Amino acid sequence: MRTWCGLALRALGRAREEIDAINVYPVPDGDTGTNLYLTVESAAAAVEAVFSAYEVGEGGGGASAGPSLAEAARAMAHGALIGARGNSGTILAQLLRGMAQVLAAEGRGEGQGEGQGQGRGGDGDGDGDGDGRGGAGGALLGLALRRAADSARQAVAHPVEGTVLSVASAAADAAQGAGGDCAAVARAAYEGARTALAATPAQLPALRHAGVVDAGGHGLVTVLGALVETLTGGGGAQAPASAGRVPHARVEPAVPGDCPPGDGGPAFEVIYLLEAEDAAVTRLRARLDALGDSLVVVGGDGLWHVHVHVDDAGAAVEAGVEAGRPYRIRITHFGLGDVHTGAGQPPPERAERAVVAVVPGEGLAGLYTAAGATAVLARPGEPPASGELAEAVRRAHAREVVLLPNDAELRHTAAAAAEQARASGVRVALIPTRSAVQGIAALAVHEPGRRFDEDVVAMTSAAGATRYAEVTVAEREAWTSAGVCQAGDVLGLVDGDVAVIGSEVTGTAVTVLDRMLAAGGELVTLVLGDDAPEDVADRLETRVREAYLAVDTVVYRGGRQGSVLLIGVE
Repeated sequence: MRTWCGLALRALGRAREEIDAINVYPVPDGDTGTNLYLTVESAAAAVEAVFSAYEVGEGGGGASAGPSLAEAARAMAHGALIGARGNSGTILAQLLRGMAQVLAAEGRGEGQGEGQGQGRGGDGDGDGDGDGRGGAGGALLGLALRRAADSARQAVAHPVEGTVLSVASAAADAAQGAGGDCAAVARAAYEGARTALAATPAQLPALRHAGVVDAGGHGLVTVLGALVETLTGGGGAQAPASAGRVPHARVEPAVPGDCPPGDGGPAFEVIYLLEAEDAAVTRLRARLDALGDSLVVVGGDGLWHVHVHVDDAGAAVEAGVEAGRPYRIRITHFGLGDVHTGAGQPPPERAERAVVAVVPGEGLAGLYTAAGATAVLARPGEPPASGELAEAVRRAHAREVVLLPNDAELRHTAAAAAEQARASGVRVALIPTRSAVQGIAALAVHEPGRRFDEDVVAMTSAAGATRYAEVTVAEREAWTSAGVCQAGDVLGLVDGDVAVIGSEVTGTAVTVLDRMLAAGGELVTLVLGDDAPEDVADRLETRVREAYLAVDTVVYRGGRQGSVLLIGVE
């Protein structure tokens, strides 16, 4: 599982541009390869996190132990679910989830009876071995691929043949018709998927018109090619040639009745994670299906990933609010992306300069967006990967980009993303902002009309002149620079270090603010999280007004931002 995730990520990295270039369905926005890469990157990171926990002894087995098959499978599925991007990434997340359901059950010793009834055509050989060295492992893999294909088809509101769904079904059919160990079953699934991929233009007029195979299907074949490489040790004599690389099909001329892909579809792609009960999700599916198309809802056990194309993005988000708690909301306007139609149409004119910023909550995301920046939402415990930041830079569609990580822990991730973007010809300046309030200060002096270097210097100076602090609640007992804190204590951090340990939020915030303003200041910025007391902003504004002359205060609502309160002093 670990090796497969790593090889699949590298294979998609190599194939990403080719897959992006043939992306014409359901929307010709040239990002299928990138979306699949980011989805697998999240899955691989989740699996690596499980292994890291064991390597430091948190798994209970010491450095020599490792996670079980069930743990690795569940981590892969969860990582893909929370990191899924676009229509193709969402479907791939459900494919991996379907596989994980079978593999995790087997890892817990629950899959034996099911394997005996369905593995390898029900030949009774599913004895629960599951180690990939014999027929039982092959039968288990065949069952997992079957569950993957069926669950992905069920997740799509209106399945269309000639897409990744057809390729997944063909792979499952070939796998369950094959005998032997896991390597033989994986090879059969891969070849079945290749054959189905080559047939997609005959099934879907949009593909036939453009002269390409389905991009999502190409990505799935790439992932299956990595699975073959994993199980055969890489490029053995019986491994399929050029695993993961699929030539475009030989496409016949368009026939009467075919029509080229049009541009009259919905204007927005809306994606979010949703915490909700099954019954509420059933109602949500019906409502979103009436609002738009390309509806895919994947997940389960209270956590769902929702993807839909609509004209009314607000209504799609509102439907999620009524169903449960939506978060990590992403809204993309198709007309503003880096569109590649595959039919000779030129891309839209690039903007001269853009700002891309990582923000910790929906409220700040709205603030940054209103100021003209491209916001990348980061949830507590879910920092964006370098690929996601590089994709945001690409989506900004500008010749010059200023990148604001707004977190000291993201400096290496942001640097890697900047290098990726520079390799594609974008001029990127990374300003090492360590808090969202420093990013606000930088964005306030941003002037796209002046020379790039001058703009970067001004933004860097403004960020550097802003001290930052946060008020948060301790989760456990720990040593800090201000002494020992207990779980539930209120911590005031100034410039990243714990400076105050208190018992309640408002008093701690006042103490922190006084310490910051003791060194002077002209403007105080307060960003309130959802858990902030109702009176904290009024108390702090009153304190500034009464004790510090000629100091202004501005207040923003940050939403679910991890910290109770962010403070900036310029």
